[in-house]
Amino acid sequence: MLFRSLSAVALLFVAASAAAGSLNAVVKDELTPQLAYLVQRLDAEGAAFTLDDVAVLKSGDKFLPGKVALGIVDLIEASPPEQRATQLRSFRRIAELTRAMPNDTWGIYYYLLALDKLRRLQLLAPTLGPELLAHLRQQLDWRKFVRAEDFTLIRLPTNYYGVAFGVARLRTLLGWEADAAGQKLLARMLEHYRRYSGDYGFSDETEGDGRFDRYSILLIAEICERFLETDVPVTDELRATLRKAVDVALTMANTRGDGFSYGRSLGPYGDTAVLEILSVAAELGVLKGEEKDIAYAYAHRIARKYVDFWFDGRMHSVDLWNQGRRTDAYRAKHRILGENFSLLHQIISSSERWNAAGYRDKKPREDLQAWADDHLPPFKFVWFARGEYDRALALVRDRDIVFSLPLINGGVGQHANSPYYPLPFAHQLVAGVADSTAAQAQLIPKFVLDDGSELLATAFIKDVSHSADGPRHVVRYRQAELDRVGQPAPVKDARLQVETEYRFEPGQVQRIDRYTAKQPVKVSRLSLDFAAFSQQPRMEAGTVRFGQGRVTSFDVQGLANCTARPGDAADRSPEGPMPTHIACETKDFDLRDPLVITWTLRYR
Repeated sequence: MLFRSLSAVALLFVAASAAAGSLNAVVKDELTPQLAYLVQRLDAEGAAFTLDDVAVLKSGDKFLPGKVALGIVDLIEASPPEQRATQLRSFRRIAELTRAMPNDTWGIYYYLLALDKLRRLQLLAPTLGPELLAHLRQQLDWRKFVRAEDFTLIRLPTNYYGVAFGVARLRTLLGWEADAAGQKLLARMLEHYRRYSGDYGFSDETEGDGRFDRYSILLIAEICERFLETDVPVTDELRATLRKAVDVALTMANTRGDGFSYGRSLGPYGDTAVLEILSVAAELGVLKGEEKDIAYAYAHRIARKYVDFWFDGRMHSVDLWNQGRRTDAYRAKHRILGENFSLLHQIISSSERWNAAGYRDKKPREDLQAWADDHLPPFKFVWFARGEYDRALALVRDRDIVFSLPLINGGVGQHANSPYYPLPFAHQLVAGVADSTAAQAQLIPKFVLDDGSELLATAFIKDVSHSADGPRHVVRYRQAELDRVGQPAPVKDARLQVETEYRFEPGQVQRIDRYTAKQPVKVSRLSLDFAAFSQQPRMEAGTVRFGQGRVTSFDVQGLANCTARPGDAADRSPEGPMPTHIACETKDFDLRDPLVITWTLRYR
């Protein structure tokens, strides 16, 4: 059992087993005990509490007080009434313990959501008292991260408009302010969403630069969720937009519980993003008929993956940082306790939404893969934006493998990082490296010119098209400028241009780049790197063959030399190490004529 080593106190919260295999059973029997374990230790040890050697209350996690508060209330809601008095005393003690700690944005929202849940249970005032409530009223305010004079965000990405609206609305429900600010923030949130989602319904995380990642697809579900949590009716327009996110999420359905595979802050959050989209859609009636059963089966697999893969019973914690796993600095290990509470809350609240949709204790269908094979398209193309540059996502299914090819721009702070490259991401086949920089550009040719410029074909994508010929699906695009990396934002460099073609066939992905130069260009080094999950490589001319793993071979044409070496600390994905690193290069040449570079990845 995953929680075999939990204390006897925590095990008191294991309720009588729900229907075998249901999502509700996962929450009751496996997640709630972990929640109880963390609350018990935090209450007992206070500032001395450490989790996997991290002194969690001294770590500087700026969201922690809110996440802790919501975690305790989640436990209170799951506890029998006779046990609530103990949990409420814990809430008060821990609220005093954390009252002087930083608590920003999401932390503010989570804390207010916890307080509103206590209000609905008629337990708020008796638990906290007037002095502590007055302190919290002052601290838990949207004005901490929004300019009150014009309702603009203070150095935050656009998905925080939803957080700000939720904070304002919860303050209204608590009786702390009138609804005027909430209405203005709601209008600003929807205005921004419409402006930067255009005709396609997915919000650019930047103000027009083209960063469409999992947040862009998840955001509409988060907006609907804020409405549900704060008693605001969800409009038909929002439901229609949510349906577009559902179509993307369902296309990724798989029996492993894998979610999004590209963009920042992945790990379990790539999976739970899909869980949130589907659970909100279920409660709102956006899912219909058989697809609702399939979405529930997928949601159950996601929850099981959290328990069986992401959670480490020896640590008593979710694990984003050990076992060769790597996450970005935003989710560094100092946030370990908060990550536990927020992920547990996401799964618990998603389960509650499925319960409300009529699936409490319902055993999921066992034919998820067979249904996906019969009903889901092998190729789905999703437009994000069209204009000077095209932004899109191609989803390709091959049996149980789902490729995601994002044609986007990482924008400021992310454009050089491989999770935002135009690559065919697929779990355990092709992965990016969080905060990678362009030092070893995953599967993208990197040109180092004689003046030291480093150029990547990643940010300025135009003229995207796609076609099919039997089982082969082709995606084409061009870039009239490459990205000169080294600055926070992408820099256009028109000395090189490229036409790119991806060919997806059963068991194989091929990329063909045709580079041209308007004037001859001196190249000091051209390189191509592939950090691979497969092992036991052997070189055969320009082909690397693997003796172990899903990728069976990797062939490169257009570069002079390729070598294989063991992966190192730079070759770590969100889900674990990539133990083999293939490095190809050509040095010191003049690029005059068109240069074609082709790589072919074959897999089983």
